[in-house]
Amino acid sequence: MGYKHLQFPENSVFLVTGGAGFIGSNLCEAILDMGYTVRCLDNLSTGKKSNMDGFIDNPRFTFIEGDIRDLDTCMKACEGVDFVLNQAAWGSVPRSIEMPLLYEDINIGGTLNMMEAARQQGVKKFVYASSSSVYGDEPNLPKKEGREGNLLSPYALTKRVDEEYGKLYKKLYGLDTYGMRYFNVFGRRQDPDGAYAAVIPKFLKQLINDEVPTINGDGKQSRDFTYIENVIEANLKACLASSDAAGEAFNVAYGGREYLIDIYYGLTKALGKNIEPNFGPDRKGDIKHSNADISKAKELLGYDPDYSFERGIKLAIEWYKENL
Repeated sequence: MGYKHLQFPENSVFLVTGGAGFIGSNLCEAILDMGYTVRCLDNLSTGKKSNMDGFIDNPRFTFIEGDIRDLDTCMKACEGVDFVLNQAAWGSVPRSIEMPLLYEDINIGGTLNMMEAARQQGVKKFVYASSSSVYGDEPNLPKKEGREGNLLSPYALTKRVDEEYGKLYKKLYGLDTYGMRYFNVFGRRQDPDGAYAAVIPKFLKQLINDEVPTINGDGKQSRDFTYIENVIEANLKACLASSDAAGEAFNVAYGGREYLIDIYYGLTKALGKNIEPNFGPDRKGDIKHSNADISKAKELLGYDPDYSFERGIKLAIEWYKENL
């Protein structure tokens, strides 16, 4: 269960791109806690230096301020690295609809630079962030790898292209790539601010401040909300996975299904608040229901998530109460 028992060669060096972001900073911290060396590459466009406060002074940690859109930077960052965890990307479906060119540039061009640098520098494993948005309008639940629909946003397209490059880099160059199709990750250090903030931290911050949150749509949309610890486990297990499993993408989720309106009232109850939400229009490009079949990751990566939504949300609420 979990990842803390996992063993890597003792001098292993990990590069986490986007390591000042929500998922990236949690990965950096977990790997440092396990006793390994971590390098972080981030241009701080969406990540924050404060996310690294807990480990920036660790002698086994190096922060490189740089951009994955620059191949030279990627090449230098990958020097002497065993495992790359490529989390650097711009998220948010609605923002990608407004800025398709930027998403192409960062999420496709940047990821390709990183794969190429990893290949040239002899990196052992290249694990990268994909997204459940690649399922598009495919209506069946649970979502299963190999059964994807029409894409609904530039963001989803960038992640699908990354997966195709991952497949090609395995086939053409023998680089072991593993795509992590994240389903609605939440937990400590997720940014509650801004127009495109994820829903759980946004609701928490607004409720803690006695503000009235707005739910997009009717609140009947469902998601496979996945606590950050499960995501760390999936990334690290992919670094130890067989070469036979490379070139593939895997659902990374808990395998549950929560309705937004239920989450909202659960949060008000946990915080002792009696605030009714506003309801706004549906978000463009959003998928109505999402729930993951995680059997492929279980079978090929040994993924065995032990943080249920209930367990994770309790920890998240505690963290935001202390840190907001």
